[in-house]
Amino acid sequence: MNQESEPRAARRHADGTESSRASRSWWDRNADDYQREHGAFLGGTAGGGRFVWGPEGLDEERAGLLGPVAELAGRSVLEIGAGAAQCSRWLAARGARPVALDISHRQLRHALPAGPGAGPLFPLVQADAGALPFAAGSFDLACSSYGALPFVADPVRVLREVHRVLRPGARWVFSVTHPIRWAFPDEPGPEGLTVTSSYFDRTPYVEQDDRGRAVYVEHHRTLGDRVRDLVAAGFRLVDLVEPEWPADNRQEWGGWSPLRGRLIPGTAVFVCERG
Repeated sequence: MNQESEPRAARRHADGTESSRASRSWWDRNADDYQREHGAFLGGTAGGGRFVWGPEGLDEERAGLLGPVAELAGRSVLEIGAGAAQCSRWLAARGARPVALDISHRQLRHALPAGPGAGPLFPLVQADAGALPFAAGSFDLACSSYGALPFVADPVRVLREVHRVLRPGARWVFSVTHPIRWAFPDEPGPEGLTVTSSYFDRTPYVEQDDRGRAVYVEHHRTLGDRVRDLVAAGFRLVDLVEPEWPADNRQEWGGWSPLRGRLIPGTAVFVCERG
């Protein structure tokens, strides 16, 4: 019996089509394991949940990056790269009107309430973030916790789509892996504290099968790139948050860990407004 070999890591070009196809298939294959391992930390799929910006555990309830929690009621919010829509669930529990969008059908399946005949609590939309299926000016807010942007070849295209569907003055907040992490190995222990790559090398990280087809793609942008991308798309940067690792968070999540988190940032949260 032929067994599928483990994907091989490479640094090579990957265009938008290849990146999108790889992301959809990777998340469809790995959604169950991902939610089993991380779902509880992210807020679960019952009740009001949590809105967490990254592995450090920065919580929107306390951070208020979308604005005062008391003012969320009645506001239309687009969550991009929603996964199991834990953030949208938290928003809905506070009176907002979220729409959860993800490229992966299997991820969105985890957003469905349990029980026979139970329907979604809010709209779930499977779509590519680079082609949002909404009319211009449809939303009061947009957010993304580690969704879409790390995995797309053309982030400005996504940002322009977000700009298009937001109303003037609307806030757009998103988190990604902190760009400085690109220079370090993705390891939680001491081996992850030594620079081994150039921070300025934008060549994508690709995992590919025996036939050279990408099964996972991640794209790097420097901090300056991210700011320029936002400006090119018509946004104004209001704040850049680099969460510190809290003493009570002892988990390891991939390359994130208490050891590394006390020394170098692992997440960058961009708080922006639509011009």
